Amino acid sequence: MENKPIGNANDTRYLILIAILSIVVPLVVALLLFMPQTGKLGDLDVSFLPKLHAVLNSLTAVALVVGYYHIKRQNRRLHRFAMVTAFVLSSFFLISYVTYHYQAAPTTFGGEGTIKAIYYFVLLTHIILAAAIVPLVLLSMYFAISRQFVRHRKVSRWTFPLWLYVAVTGVVVYLMISPYYA
Repeated sequence: MENKPIGNANDTRYLILIAILSIVVPLVVALLLFMPQTGKLGDLDVSFLPKLHAVLNSLTAVALVVGYYHIKRQNRRLHRFAMVTAFVLSSFFLISYVTYHYQAAPTTFGGEGTIKAIYYFVLLTHIILAAAIVPLVLLSMYFAISRQFVRHRKVSRWTFPLWLYVAVTGVVVYLMISPYYA
C-alpha cells in the first residue's frame, strides 16, 4: 500500500467529529456512573453483562496483541483485520456497558486494606485511560482508513499500549469486584 493520503480535504470535518465524540462518550459514561438510572428499562435483567464485559475486554486485548504481532511482520491485511476486530469488540463493550449502568444498581467493592487500595488504583487508572483512549482510537482508525500512515503510526504508538492497558485492567477490575455482585 502507498503511504499517500486519500482524503485530506475532509480532515477538518472528521477531526471535529472525533473531538465531539471524544468529549461526549466519556461524559455519558460519567453521568451513568455518578447518576445511576436503575431500572429505567423495566424488568430487563442485565446481571450477565459484567461477565460479558470481561469477555469482550479479554478478546479486545487478544485482538490488539494479534494486530501488533502482524504489523511487526508487515502483514497489513491481518493487522487491519485484528484492529478492526478490536474496535468492533470495544464498541460492543461500550454499548453494553452503557446499557448495564443505565439499568443496574451500582456495585460496591467489599475488600479492605491493601486489596482495596490496589482495586481503587487499578479502577482509577482504568477509568482515566478509558476516557483518554477514545480520541486516540478514533484518530488511529481515521488515519489508517484515510491512508495517512505516518500520522497513524505516531498516534498508534500511544494508542496501542494504553488501549491494551484499558482492556486488561477492565478484566482485572471485573475479577476483583465480581464476588460483590448481588
